Amino acid sequence: MTAFLHPFARPAATDFLTLVRGEGALVFDDAGRDYVDAMASLWFCDVGHGRREIADAVAEQLRTLAAFHTFDRFTNEPAERLSAALSARAPMPGARVFLTTSGSEAVDSALKLVRAARVLAGEAHRRVIISLEGAYHGVTYGGLAVGGLPLNQEHFGPMLPDVVQVPRDDPGAVARVLAERGHEVAAVFAEPVLGAGGVHPPAPGYLAELRRLCDDAGAWLVLDEVICGFGRLGHLWGAQRYGVVPDLVTFAKGVTSGYVPLGGVLVGAGVRERLEADPTYVLRHGHTYSGHPGACAAALANLEVLEGEALLEQVPRIGDRLSAGLDQLVQEGYLAGRRGDGAVWAAALHEGVDAAGVHTRMIERGVIARAVGPSTLAFCPPYVITDDQLDRTLAALRGALQAS
Repeated sequence: MTAFLHPFARPAATDFLTLVRGEGALVFDDAGRDYVDAMASLWFCDVGHGRREIADAVAEQLRTLAAFHTFDRFTNEPAERLSAALSARAPMPGARVFLTTSGSEAVDSALKLVRAARVLAGEAHRRVIISLEGAYHGVTYGGLAVGGLPLNQEHFGPMLPDVVQVPRDDPGAVARVLAERGHEVAAVFAEPVLGAGGVHPPAPGYLAELRRLCDDAGAWLVLDEVICGFGRLGHLWGAQRYGVVPDLVTFAKGVTSGYVPLGGVLVGAGVRERLEADPTYVLRHGHTYSGHPGACAAALANLEVLEGEALLEQVPRIGDRLSAGLDQLVQEGYLAGRRGDGAVWAAALHEGVDAAGVHTRMIERGVIARAVGPSTLAFCPPYVITDDQLDRTLAALRGALQAS
């Protein structure tokens, strides 16, 4: 029994795969075997493994100023540079950046910023959050409460109150809640593409309709871009892919490609102006490592790689090859369907075919995908994945399905 209690695993489990190295879209285990990382680890390693330029940027920063908190009047140059860079690239004008360590912290921060801004604006009655069934918003209590995956909530007791869940892709359901309780609604939370809930792109026009409904009701639209941000859909932000302007955006994962943990919230003008209006107000929220200089240095280097190598231009190639290969498996009867957008796709399995079992058989064939739910396999590869590695991924899926 290992001393490490693994997340999202059976505590009684004893069989683990030890990875020791990564290069591009490949990772290697302690026996020297290589695997195609068809999930960018956990939706995050966009620029691929083994990037010395990111490691060197972090090392240089740690030699200069390893860490210092950013509470009150303290700041550091990497945090300021990163915030300016993200603000300039934000999908809404006039954004400021609140930095966290993870996507879960980013979601909880967005929830608290929304509620604080409402109170400061004299709207303390606006506490209700509308969110979507099937959405994943992290594992802290706030994120669990607004998330739409009941299995993740099991065994953890009561959730945060004042959360209303509605079916995804049903603007009428949102409209009905707003018609009944619009004066109580603070914000609507949505993922541009539902990720861990099964890789579900939005119905055409859905996010634009959410934007319109929020505007009419005086609610804020919060887009959780922890997965979709930093190019996964072919644009830096999913908001840009679907042509909507959010009020807040949560991010993490791809901001550093996972080289150092980092997350945050883009805080649009409508929210930040309420937070700034009273010069005596103190925002009593933050984390020890908010704006950690080493993490911010990693993010700045990661942005340089993404933009300097034009990696977002690889997204259509990845999406075309994955979707075509999955289509072929559907036509041959191996899959019930496929869905996705950009460089994130899912294989829908036939009834009775267990996704966890297919996932295991793919690992045996040298490819790491991810089972999301009992009947879906997700694919979210690094942007540097080669065509041969994509074909190897599809071949492993075919072999695993044939062995089912």
